[in-house]
Amino acid sequence: MIDNLVLGFSTAFTPENLLWCFIGVLLGTVIGLMPGLGSTTGVAILIPLTLTLEPVTALIMLAGIYYGAQYGGTITSVLISTPGEAASVVTTLDGYQMAKNGKAGSALAISAIGSFVAAIISLALLMWLAPPLADLALNFGPVQNLAIMILGLVIVVSFAGGSLSRGLMMAAAGLLISTVGVATGFSDARFTFGSINLLSGIPFIEVMIGLFAVGEVLHQIRRGADAPIRTRFRDMVISRGELKRSAGPILRGSGIGFVLGILPGAGSTLASFMAYGIEKRVSPRKAMFGKGAIEGVAAPESANNAAANANFVPTLALGIPGGGTTAVLLGAFTVYGLQPGPRLFETQPTLIWGLLVSFFIGNVMLLVLNLPLAPVFAQMLRIPYGYLYPIILLTSFVGAYSVSNNMFSVVLVLIFGVVGWVMKELDLPMAPLVLGLVLGPLFEKALVQTSAIGQGSFLVLLQSPISVGILLFAVLLMVGPKLAARFAVRRGPRGSATAGPGSDAAEAREHERDEAGR
Repeated sequence: MIDNLVLGFSTAFTPENLLWCFIGVLLGTVIGLMPGLGSTTGVAILIPLTLTLEPVTALIMLAGIYYGAQYGGTITSVLISTPGEAASVVTTLDGYQMAKNGKAGSALAISAIGSFVAAIISLALLMWLAPPLADLALNFGPVQNLAIMILGLVIVVSFAGGSLSRGLMMAAAGLLISTVGVATGFSDARFTFGSINLLSGIPFIEVMIGLFAVGEVLHQIRRGADAPIRTRFRDMVISRGELKRSAGPILRGSGIGFVLGILPGAGSTLASFMAYGIEKRVSPRKAMFGKGAIEGVAAPESANNAAANANFVPTLALGIPGGGTTAVLLGAFTVYGLQPGPRLFETQPTLIWGLLVSFFIGNVMLLVLNLPLAPVFAQMLRIPYGYLYPIILLTSFVGAYSVSNNMFSVVLVLIFGVVGWVMKELDLPMAPLVLGLVLGPLFEKALVQTSAIGQGSFLVLLQSPISVGILLFAVLLMVGPKLAARFAVRRGPRGSATAGPGSDAAEAREHERDEAGR
């Protein structure tokens, strides 16, 4: 391991590789800022520009674009509730509320810190555990993936807000939207109404832009926009107390993101949603989630970055892409005459370890770039909303059109923008709908394959120790809070469960005092 790290540092620390690593993370941040573009499209567009470079230099740059875009998507999620990346959707739930409360700088800073810590943890695990984790990933077939999807649907309960029925209703709506298009494993088209544009389903990016960006603009115009934030510059800087509250969520999010990242197909989006849901269940500040809890930013952002790095486990060790962007990077490997797989670590150690070490260097660059700039980015909120809204709408429509070069994408954004506005007016939760839309295709694919393996019987789920363990964890998530609540009620007369310094009521009072102070 030490020899490999020395080899990696000697490769990555050449002036040329450092320069292209910096260019990659800078371009990635800019690409992440653009709604609809995303790391997958950005990497695909820029591959031709790297053909004149050495393979290791080209891959270092492309990888920098990948994890740089993760943070770039966070900036617009926090400032204008417009996710630049699919994995940044869940960050809008608390990040945007923090921005409206004058804490945009804190939200952006904890995103940078959480992403950096998650990158260091996941890279250490990646270098140490890549071969055995690759073997573990091979044991995850359709049965185990179905158990993971069931666990993801259970997490929907955490996004239901004050009404479980509304949350489940919106999750069902998301699953229904995901069924549009050709059925998995069959050739039948569903709910396309004769439109060839719907054969491949309703694209997630267009739905995301419409619901969050256009829907928020319409909602603000309808109710009358608030005055621009006039908070002091020092209020934009993260405090020691916020760092302390974020330590646990960052560590938990890093672990969740890494575990899900090594599973082919799970991706950063599911990891960020699951980290948020679990954090909401274990946090002593549950009442603050959705109102500007910094834990609701730290956990998903850490999971997002950890999953992005862990995606390289199946990609490098098995030749199986861990997500959409790593699938494009897998194509880049073949362009450079490389074949990812178990033997790649033996035949190309200089390239592999140089690439892995560059992840660490790139994340240091991102931290140095973005942490000091967090309060500066937050100054965007001082712009009068009359000027800001046209910019948001323009970038949303341009981003949607750039996805497919088709006006149909723009029409979809408008339709789901109206849907998002109606949902905000009726106070319906968006996160369950988005999670249902994300999990729908994955759930259906695993369901069909598991049914085929079990010859129509789903009892095959109980024949795998891995799937049984995952299902037991899902049951624990459902019944655990109820058991904890009963235990808290029994302790109530002592006052420890109702009025302690970490209770929901105390946190709410603290939040009100902060608001009054500002």
